[in-house]
Amino acid sequence: MTELDTNEIEKQLSELFSVLTEEQQSQLRKCMTMRHYKKDEIIYNEGETPRQLFCLLSGKVKVYKDGIGRSQIVRIISPVEYFGYRAALAQEAFITAAAAFEPSFIVKFPLTHIEEFMQTNARLGCFLVQKLAAALGKSDERLVNLTQKHVRARVAESILYLKECYGTGDDGQTLSACLSRNDMASLSNMTTSNAIRTLSLFAAEGLISLERRKICILDETTLKKISVSG
Repeated sequence: MTELDTNEIEKQLSELFSVLTEEQQSQLRKCMTMRHYKKDEIIYNEGETPRQLFCLLSGKVKVYKDGIGRSQIVRIISPVEYFGYRAALAQEAFITAAAAFEPSFIVKFPLTHIEEFMQTNARLGCFLVQKLAAALGKSDERLVNLTQKHVRARVAESILYLKECYGTGDDGQTLSACLSRNDMASLSNMTTSNAIRTLSLFAAEGLISLERRKICILDETTLKKISVSG
């Protein structure tokens, strides 16, 4: 993965730094750390105590919860998105886990500093609350979709969700996110066999084309209709 230079990192973090005082910016720059995560590498585990505010600068991350026999992807993180701090605000351990979908570059800020800054900086508190509220709103919407819609609608919704979060390649059709069939099933709240079967049916109907893990959207209009129909 391409190394991000200092100027690019500063640019991507500008929204956060814009709500901090100059002194807080200086302190945060001194204590923040950066790390590359390999594909499928765990970022944090369920049950751990949150100690960092994470910001994904490049790559793709999934937030998931293990269940009986399989895991459920709760949400996916796209650049530039902050995560891992909800549990800290609630003063509890992580109730989910997070891992990289693909090689990812993440900046981490000590939550002790963030919490200290929030005591005197209302703008920072509003910034994080707004980010958290938006993320929870999307999670609530997906929860309803994945529990009330039929299998075809769930897979269609997941394909469109991946496009919304990560976009497409240069052709404007091939999803930038290449998920395993197991991850696609986890994202769609179904068994892997059902996810494979439904993707194959979509391909046979000319809605998508499949090349290993790559999904190319051929008929987005119909996929949207299937997603809405439930």
